[in-house]
Amino acid sequence: MDTVLSVFPSDSTPLMVLGDFNLPSDELQSSGLLALLNSFSLSFNSCHTTHKGGKVLDLVFTHPFPATDMTATSLHISDHHLVSFNITLPVLRKRNSQHLSLTRRNLHSISPSSVASCTLSSLPDHDSFSSLPLNSATDTFLSSLSSTMDLLCHLSTKQRKASSPAPWLSDVLRNNWRELRSAERKWKKSQLDTDLISYRMLLSKFSLDVTSAKTSFYKERLETSAQDPRKLHNIFSSLLNPLAPPAPSSLTISEDFTTFYTKKIEKICQTFAFATTSTTSHSQHSTTPLLKHPSTVVAEEVFQIIRSCNPTTCPLDPIPSTMLQTISPDLLPFITTVINGSLTSGHVPTAFKKARVIAILKKPALDPSDISNYRPVSLLSFLSKILERIVYNQLSDYLLQNNLHDPNQSGFKAAHSTETG
Repeated sequence: MDTVLSVFPSDSTPLMVLGDFNLPSDELQSSGLLALLNSFSLSFNSCHTTHKGGKVLDLVFTHPFPATDMTATSLHISDHHLVSFNITLPVLRKRNSQHLSLTRRNLHSISPSSVASCTLSSLPDHDSFSSLPLNSATDTFLSSLSSTMDLLCHLSTKQRKASSPAPWLSDVLRNNWRELRSAERKWKKSQLDTDLISYRMLLSKFSLDVTSAKTSFYKERLETSAQDPRKLHNIFSSLLNPLAPPAPSSLTISEDFTTFYTKKIEKICQTFAFATTSTTSHSQHSTTPLLKHPSTVVAEEVFQIIRSCNPTTCPLDPIPSTMLQTISPDLLPFITTVINGSLTSGHVPTAFKKARVIAILKKPALDPSDISNYRPVSLLSFLSKILERIVYNQLSDYLLQNNLHDPNQSGFKAAHSTETG
């Protein structure tokens, strides 16, 4: 029971545990049941005799609201009495209609060639673009992409479905579901045994079909992701871990998280204030070349990295990453100029330093009202991650060529893990 109860959040969410425990009231304390349920803030609601033998076998435990007006009514069809009670539950707030709307662009209405040509027409010529300061060149390029999308593909608002359909729910299963509901309505209306038998047969068949469809769906996903540990972890996490409860309204204010994480960073910085920094002196006869600054890249290398990166789109991106990958050959000189300008100057463009930060629960079962149970996740723009990848590749090549990797390191190294020796 402790394993089951630990799944539920330990906040003010109403929880009720009740049923035939087959445990007399005089043995509750000695059995350890009361101590176990009390550790999960579940309170015992006492009642009179619930069994014709004069014992209290049917128990009710609630959290955080107690049960009141408990009565036990004798029944002729059962040895147990009918236990009734009242409990006060919080009123659920109506879902805000704004959360049911989705703002999007209909990308199927435009062609990539039109996006590329419109963006190029709004940009200055390449020589003038190359002479701009790094931040100005970056902002000019991003604003041209953004204005192109606003011109060719306007934002539209549509109603979002309350819940997404199950990915394994095929058209055949939908038709079977409609037949099942029709048979159920027919039986409830006629109350004939033949209609009940037909309904039960369809119900049994539908349950087997759903189980088979789910099995086939996840089997295919596991087989296609067999060589990708990250995808495998996400699949198993979605199957084994429940969805995280939404954060209470008191923690939806961004200033709460900003204040908490700012204080946390200051506290961490204070721990380094008294730490002694030791500088490692390099030998004058060392033959290891110094990596003073990253080297510039050619357009072909930038293009290969753009096409190989996962096209995840951040809200800060002026254009969907998949669209940018498609039109990247036309815009490659401008993208390469921005990348090389950052590498030669040693500065990251201000626009690339921005991130959309979201807070998620560290574990689904943690209390969502405690702000320390959240961890921040930063969503970077697509071009910012392209710049990161280029610097990462050069730094990794430098460490590998000069044999500077720690032999015990397994993270962030290709073909290495905690299982490789």
